[in-house]
Amino acid sequence: MNDPTVPAVPFAEDPGAGPETGPDRPGRRRLLCGALAVAGAVALRPLAAATPAAAEPAAAESAAAESAGSASSAGAVVVRRFGRYEVLALLDAHGPFPGTAQAAFPDATATDWERARRLDPATFGPGDTWELDFRCYAVRRPGGRVTLVDTGIGPAGSPASGWAPVPGRLPAVLARAGIAPADVETVVLTHLHEDHYGWSVTPEGVPVFPNARYVVQHAEAAALGPTRTARTYVVEPLFRAGQLHEVDGRTVLAGRTRPGGGAITLLPTPGHTPGHQSVLVDGGEDRLLLTGDVLVHAVQLATPAVRYLFEADPETARRSRERLLGEARRTGAVLGTAHLNRPFVRPWTPTGQGRVLRSDS
Repeated sequence: MNDPTVPAVPFAEDPGAGPETGPDRPGRRRLLCGALAVAGAVALRPLAAATPAAAEPAAAESAAAESAGSASSAGAVVVRRFGRYEVLALLDAHGPFPGTAQAAFPDATATDWERARRLDPATFGPGDTWELDFRCYAVRRPGGRVTLVDTGIGPAGSPASGWAPVPGRLPAVLARAGIAPADVETVVLTHLHEDHYGWSVTPEGVPVFPNARYVVQHAEAAALGPTRTARTYVVEPLFRAGQLHEVDGRTVLAGRTRPGGGAITLLPTPGHTPGHQSVLVDGGEDRLLLTGDVLVHAVQLATPAVRYLFEADPETARRSRERLLGEARRTGAVLGTAHLNRPFVRPWTPTGQGRVLRSDS
């Protein structure tokens, strides 16, 4: 099927709760391969596939423990509670990005980098390399129902294999957290880049989460040409399985939007890709914004106007980033990030000469 038309499916409130862009386009492939060749000694460090037998002792790390270091050093699972929702940050992989940070963020100044270093020192590797986490999130609702946000880089042979440190370890990390594939009722794909959909299906095209509806924005799927890897590898298999659900715009995924009711809401945040979406987890008094790739590096948290080389529409991406961070500051929401080396951070504003942001871990 070259261009499946998938109907948008509205989501009811939970009664029990009361043009082609992207990392697989040829230009990006060539640039990444060139960066790897130029870097030479900067090699990707693939993570060994974790299995329950080889994994660390199964214990979710608390937010307090994570404040002593990055998620990579603190543990594969970091847990925080937001009202009625338990949110688990799940580390699928960690490794260097091909090429230099300055090449990826060409407009960043020395001041921007200094601020970013205060925010996320673990992101700065030797020789201007960029060290990043590849992280997914699970939102566990009352009754044990699970919404998974993004599915990481995937196994060996997945589309991310050309540049990311495959294999990822998401299945083993989910098992450590007590979540079986059949427990996941919804998979939210923030966007269709290969480091965010890798564990959605097996290389044979079988959905990894058999009972889940996989949710994307209509604009995201519609932007894919018929031969794009994201379409052939993940969209078409999910469509054939009857598990792909498109939404259009802001959508309440679960819960109730009345004050104090608690809800999980999809927020369109385009720019990084045409149909990028973020996720608001509103627990009542406590709120979390899962940012996807609205920001991919601490330099964009320090200076939201800094563009990332692989944004489909940098100006739209900047506006989405500034709106999302402004909303977080206004409401006191915590940010859940995909690629920073701390999963949970606070948005910030400069409060005086030489003072930058404060991280909340």
